Formats: sequence, C-alpha cells, structure tokens
Amino acid sequence: MSVTISDIFNAIPKRFDGEAAGDWSANIQFEFSDGDNWYIAVGEGECSVGTGDVDDASATVKTSADTWIGMTTGSVNPMQAFMSGQLTVGGNMGDVMKLQDTRIFKRA
Repeated sequence: MSVTISDIFNAIPKRFDGEAAGDWSANIQFEFSDGDNWYIAVGEGECSVGTGDVDDASATVKTSADTWIGMTTGSVNPMQAFMSGQLTVGGNMGDVMKLQDTRIFKRA
C-alpha cells in the first residue's frame, strides 16, 4: 500500500503533543505542484490540518507531493531537497523546523 498526502496530513494531529508544543502558534501552508494544497494550524495546545489555504500563514512550503511523501517516509533527504530547489520555504523557517521536533510530533 502506498502512502498518500492525505495519509500523512491526517496522521499529524494524532501525533501532536500539545503540552510539548507549549505556547507555539503557527499556520503553515503547503502548496503542492502536483496536488491539492494543505495546511497545518497549531495553537492553544491544539493541532488541525485541512485542504485548501489557511489565513495568515506564518510559513509556506512549496514542493511536489512526491517529494513531500519521500521526505516523510525517508526516501528523500530534506536538506538535499531544499538545496536542490525541490523544496522552498517562505516565511518563518522556525515554524517549519518544529514539524521535525519529535517531542511535539511523536513518530508513528
């Protein structure tokens, strides 16, 4: 069974630890060149995801769905994707980096 963007995003709130996130608040927009846009909204110890665009994005990630799936499953190195231009980040890079924090987002 192959992993989809929907699988990845729908699992995020289940892995979220609001206590570890503390007072972190962010709206992170994901723009996929080959699929629907998604967002992650974090605030007040809660995390939600959805399709479409989020208001007041603190950061915007642009890439292909295939690249993001590869980064999430480990077949694509995030730093190489960034350095090669397969992944671009606008806005608050710190918010995007927190998505990798295993204290806030527990590994599946």
